[in-house]
Amino acid sequence: MRAAGAGPRRGRRSVLDAEMAATLDWVLIVAVSMIAVLGLVMIYSSTHTKVEGDAFYFVKRQGIALTLGIVVFLGLIRIDYRKLRDFSLLAYILTCAALFLVLTPFGSNANGATSWFALPLGFQFQPSEVAKFALVVALAGYVNEHRGDIDPWRLTVIIGVAMVPLGLVQLQPDLGTNMVLLCIVVGLLAVAGVRARYLLVLVLLGITAVYSVLNLGILKQYQLDRLTVVVDAGDKKQGVAYNQDQSVKSIATGGLDGQGLLKGPQTRLGFVPEQQTDFIFTAVGEELGFVGSSLLLSLFAIVLWRTWRTARLARDFYGTLVCSGVFAMFAFMIFENIGMTMGIMPVTGIPLPFMSYGGSALVTSCACVALVNNVYMNRFS
Repeated sequence: MRAAGAGPRRGRRSVLDAEMAATLDWVLIVAVSMIAVLGLVMIYSSTHTKVEGDAFYFVKRQGIALTLGIVVFLGLIRIDYRKLRDFSLLAYILTCAALFLVLTPFGSNANGATSWFALPLGFQFQPSEVAKFALVVALAGYVNEHRGDIDPWRLTVIIGVAMVPLGLVQLQPDLGTNMVLLCIVVGLLAVAGVRARYLLVLVLLGITAVYSVLNLGILKQYQLDRLTVVVDAGDKKQGVAYNQDQSVKSIATGGLDGQGLLKGPQTRLGFVPEQQTDFIFTAVGEELGFVGSSLLLSLFAIVLWRTWRTARLARDFYGTLVCSGVFAMFAFMIFENIGMTMGIMPVTGIPLPFMSYGGSALVTSCACVALVNNVYMNRFS
């Protein structure tokens, strides 16, 4: 009897797994996978001549992060996204606690910001990246409860909820991540149908906050230079202006079809600082040219299209909200990062999703794609 009972259980689990695979948004998954693979190639291209001993050092570490991201993806798609609302408060509290702890001696400083926890084997964990996912889930839950009834008091609560992680992130300081978090908040509120005058007030408050950050000494001088170099490349900003100038030159050098993989002179000689992270798009532009860059942008367009499409197909308003939050996050990050490398946006340190070297950002992006896929899988149930 036991043997007879064991067989059906195994068979049913296999059927469920097959059904789950059939309901995934494979267009989104394939597009993200192609971007991530291209990211590994470009990371190798931009770092293999700069690492002594192991030319695949950065690629291996990014591969580990990608593997962890896949594990997170597979875990999240097995949990009905509607159940995440039950744990959204806990996730929010834990995220805020991590953002606070990183500011204590437990955190580590790199490039002028205290944003990471040092992990064994030289790895780092950046809680501000996880805050993006947690804010989407938490705010979507609250906004969903008060759909169509967001008065000034509830809007104040929403702002208060958002201000805790925003304030902790700014103490690191990390204005780039805060800009992403603000876009998530505004995107959720816009989809929720908040009155236009309330959104206008929020935008004005956001502009005031950014102005205050820029003028009250909260940021260090080099951070201010990075933000303002796009409109003022004076003598005091030659170092920062050089970085962005080299970025623009690298992209321009690519021409129509690029210099060829591993053959870009700017990339091969290391003229673009931090090219594997914030400026990874320059390697694409130089070595793959306009054609390769257009292909990458097309893949990002597919990611945004499928995310927005899932928001419209969602069975409930909560699903619409979480997809809209992910859409706002990805759209701003893509526009800002690529615009930064082309010299039309300020340098903010925002990574290019699935492309830039950085484990925390990659795992968080995979989690967000899992969230969208979860909504897509349950659109009929």
